[in-house]
Amino acid sequence: MKSLTDYFKTLQEKGSDSPLLIHSCPELMDCIQQVGFLPLLDSGIPGYAAESLLAEECQFTQFDDGSWEWPLWQWKGSVVREGDCVYGKFFAGKAGFISRKWWPDFYNWRRSHRPHPEEGSIEDIILATLREQGSMITRELRAACDFTGKNMRSKFDAYVTRLQMACYIVTEDFVYPVDKHGREYGFGWSLLTTPEQLLGKEACRCDRTPDVSYQLMFDHLKKLLPHATEKQIMKMLR
Repeated sequence: MKSLTDYFKTLQEKGSDSPLLIHSCPELMDCIQQVGFLPLLDSGIPGYAAESLLAEECQFTQFDDGSWEWPLWQWKGSVVREGDCVYGKFFAGKAGFISRKWWPDFYNWRRSHRPHPEEGSIEDIILATLREQGSMITRELRAACDFTGKNMRSKFDAYVTRLQMACYIVTEDFVYPVDKHGREYGFGWSLLTTPEQLLGKEACRCDRTPDVSYQLMFDHLKKLLPHATEKQIMKMLR
């Protein structure tokens, strides 16, 4: 795979006709390590998303019988398990990957601006439940926290998204329903856990101040994405 920095410079100079990069799951893993921060879908910055970097043969395809094929969706479980990265709704409430190298700085910065939920609050109850169980799929966690009434799903999901944005919850894996033939189907359910449970406390520790962590991340993304505005980069990190 060519350098991602070179790729985004080409994108700026030539527009959307520049060559795409990712043809396989290992190439996606390599891309995440190069970029450090990679949204799954549209980030608001042209070309800067895993979906945008896929080669044509890896794009979403729907068949006449209603079935579909999307390598990116099929790869993401392997990437989360084996790709030396962290996955969750980190970027303006949207999902993406962060390499283990950059995770301590991201965690450091986000936690400094999003203190632990107040004791007894809904967010605190969600976290306490998750820590007690170790990991849970979203619907099980929702039921355990008694969010079972009408319109409760969207409200609960909003709390979980805020906790992911604050780096209190991450995705450990994906769990799929199985049909009568034993075949997995559907988009799958996120298996949620805490970063400390998934990575260990040491992997979340950062010796820098939050402001230094932020500047390092900002400078890295500014160099990587010369066509992005400062406002766009700040939105990614805030």
